Amino acid sequence: MTAQVLAGKTGVVFGVANKRSIAWAIAKAWATAGARLIFNYQGERLKENVEELVGEFGEKTPLFSCDVSSDEEIKSFFEKVRGETDHVDLMLHSLAFAPKEALEGDFLSTTREAFRTAHDISAYSLVALAREAAPMMANGGSIVAMTYYGSEKVVPHYNVMGVAKASLEASTRYLAYDLGPRKIRVNCISAGPVNTLAARGISGFMSMLKHYQERAPLKRSCDPAELGETGVFLASDGAAAITGQVIYVDGGYQIMGCRDFIRSMFDVGSFSKRTKNTERGTSNSQQ
Repeated sequence: MTAQVLAGKTGVVFGVANKRSIAWAIAKAWATAGARLIFNYQGERLKENVEELVGEFGEKTPLFSCDVSSDEEIKSFFEKVRGETDHVDLMLHSLAFAPKEALEGDFLSTTREAFRTAHDISAYSLVALAREAAPMMANGGSIVAMTYYGSEKVVPHYNVMGVAKASLEASTRYLAYDLGPRKIRVNCISAGPVNTLAARGISGFMSMLKHYQERAPLKRSCDPAELGETGVFLASDGAAAITGQVIYVDGGYQIMGCRDFIRSMFDVGSFSKRTKNTERGTSNSQQ
């Protein structure tokens, strides 16, 4: 990517938790490309981590708290942003959360509260943040949200988060339509498995990563730096005619068919037994 393609632009970054965060990879790429950044942290528990990271950009890098499940806090956050700059050109949404128990077992067991929480934080927050950011994007802008393949196909144990990501992607399209006349573009990056704090909360994640590496055409998932470069492209004028899209950065996994064997990642013994029985021309009921 050409250096300094984002020079003169100001970006707001939501979702940095630690150095492994996809949001951090994209933030670093945006900064390297010349953007000035303003960061969010959600909760005192993450403040120290984020403070240490953004310190790499200098002591004057703005960092403000914001609970994205609160409209009042979102408004307060952008009031603070207005104290730092008169315009915003870029916004990154890399936020996703569901209660741990909702990412174990089956989707059928999802509680109403877990469903609500997952959609509120993982999907509706994009709408709420875009609503506050848009007035500051008077000269147009780019909003980038992070999604995952579980939005369109079943990934065991991803459960309610997959449904929330589907909602996020649909929201992206509707926001792209609403904000298009203002020259504000809204797109998603669908990343392959990356070893992040959020990913480690998904049961069977390492098996999922191995599966990608075996089945993707490139025989690997993706590197955070590659997600950063994609983020720079979508934020740049080179993507001026791209909006409402999902860009896949997953080693090509999304194009593959015949994925019925995906459950073998989580139930290898049962899968092997079924395979052997089929080869012998028998069924489990005949054992």
